Amino acid sequence: MNSKERVLTTFQFVEPDRVPCWCGASPAFMEKARKELNLTNDEEVRLLFGDDFRRVTASYAPGKTIHSENGPFGIARKGIGYGMAVNHPLSDATLEEIENYNWPDPSDVDISNYRQQAKIHCNDFAILGGDWSPFWHDVIDLIGMESLFIKMYTDPELISNIFNKVVDYYFKVSIRIFEEAADLIDIFFIGNDFGSQTGSLIDENLFNQFISPHLKRLAGLGHKYNLKVMLHCCGGFKELIPSMMDAGIDGIHAIQPSCRGMNITELKKEFGDKIVFNGCIDSHHVLIDGTPEYVRSETKRTLEIMKAGGGFIAGASHDYILEETPVENILAMFETIREYGNY
Repeated sequence: MNSKERVLTTFQFVEPDRVPCWCGASPAFMEKARKELNLTNDEEVRLLFGDDFRRVTASYAPGKTIHSENGPFGIARKGIGYGMAVNHPLSDATLEEIENYNWPDPSDVDISNYRQQAKIHCNDFAILGGDWSPFWHDVIDLIGMESLFIKMYTDPELISNIFNKVVDYYFKVSIRIFEEAADLIDIFFIGNDFGSQTGSLIDENLFNQFISPHLKRLAGLGHKYNLKVMLHCCGGFKELIPSMMDAGIDGIHAIQPSCRGMNITELKKEFGDKIVFNGCIDSHHVLIDGTPEYVRSETKRTLEIMKAGGGFIAGASHDYILEETPVENILAMFETIREYGNY
């Protein structure tokens, strides 16, 4: 099997030739890996690791939107990396002010070379595409987390209106992408973190009221174009998994076994034949803090728990392998997946 066949077989809950490998890595880690491994580009790193996926993204057309430096919704940010919102422009907004807000235009996203990008790897690797669509995070930034949770109870119509505006934008961007290149894409990959180290950020009732309809809408869009739909979601959120499945999510990325409720043995037993799990190899205590020998033993243990029956993609339990992660540990992880991940 090639990588594409391996991944798509896994999404059918059929055992492929071996467990697929996932390598989501930060630019800083990739730079470090290139230097330590004496490689010239990221593609060489991915080939060495055995990554079965390639991702295609779109960017803003130059000069097309005033929001491009602060994301599509114009949120000023400060801090390390993407940073944190420094203001919440809709924290006290009325319905009229929400309607008149300077919402982004989906046509400002440049897809002119999207198809060309996807063609490079579409025959050999599983292609991730569509817009990332972090609508939960955007609404938090627009309103503020405390205000969001209060207004979910005191003014649910207003909150629903904001969610609709945000998701409308992402939905239309992904339509443009899929009309351009859905035949070259395998997985619609979206991302929203609903969990924390100690459990879900939102309870099931509020999740089903405000979040599930939009996940269902996005998942339905992906399925319309014959794509699998995978949700990135950090943290502990076991109680939300049934709602995610009901919404049409086919796979969940970056399962973090160190978070409350995310015991991988229990997850596999309860949901392993219904939704694909991606990740499960602990990024913090194993990949960052561990030795290569410890990484090998924990990777082997994870495979023994998760691989039976398909429906499992092996990789780090964080969306990005961080720069502080030893390259030798990542090599140990992928080598062990290849050695013990065969069916």
